[in-house]
Amino acid sequence: MRIIRFIDADDAVRWGLEVEDGQASVLTGDLFAELVPTGEQVAVKRLLAPLAPTNIFCIGLNYREHAAESGLEPPEQPVVFAKPTSAVCGPGDPILLPACCNRGPEVDYECELAVVIGRAARNVARADALSYVLGYTCANDVSARKWQLHGGGGQWIRGKGFDTFCPLGPVLVTADEIPDPQTLGIRTILNGETMQDHTTGDMIFTVAELIEFLSQDTTLLPGTVILTGTPQGVGFARKPPVWLAAGDEVVVEIDQIGRLQNPVQAA
Repeated sequence: MRIIRFIDADDAVRWGLEVEDGQASVLTGDLFAELVPTGEQVAVKRLLAPLAPTNIFCIGLNYREHAAESGLEPPEQPVVFAKPTSAVCGPGDPILLPACCNRGPEVDYECELAVVIGRAARNVARADALSYVLGYTCANDVSARKWQLHGGGGQWIRGKGFDTFCPLGPVLVTADEIPDPQTLGIRTILNGETMQDHTTGDMIFTVAELIEFLSQDTTLLPGTVILTGTPQGVGFARKPPVWLAAGDEVVVEIDQIGRLQNPVQAA
């Protein structure tokens, strides 16, 4: 299924299936138990992020070519950081350039495959890991590089945790439709120009390996979102660097999932 979360004409938050012409086929029930078609079709007033995550785990330097463009050796184990759930925004929502970045925000884009955990996962074996996945969506790991590298005391969460720094969407594609998450094309398109264009097959640690690693003595609750890293082509590695600016339009595109599009605005 291709599940959306949206606001209808009465400002109610609802689940649905994608339908053309701004319509959704309404689903009822529980995302983590069962969603059932109602047969009702309604107009979509506004698309939301396809879920409100319980936790957001992020993986840094998880593509071989991105590690190379960063001048770093591939890590021996996953580089883990987190984003606050308050950073989430949905399709079409503006990415806000933080006003507190008074020496220049240096805000960057990072297209990422987001994994959504569907049932509690603890001490999961790699061979079973994908059975805990509810589905996949597009993510943009927006990053204020000065804060990430120089303003966070050596931790990345500050530079990657500002409001609107975790766009998700436009749909949640259930895992049965993507049996192998390591075969997906993934791209960032900035103002019509393709900046990142690669495949999830370049991941250093696969989705199954990440779930195994993160779940060691740690419960991944239903609704946990895992951002799995970004490929080469990020703005800070370009010469000259490319930073997001007010008025930009940034698109994250992943094969079999869709296009997550967000404008950029000053906070």
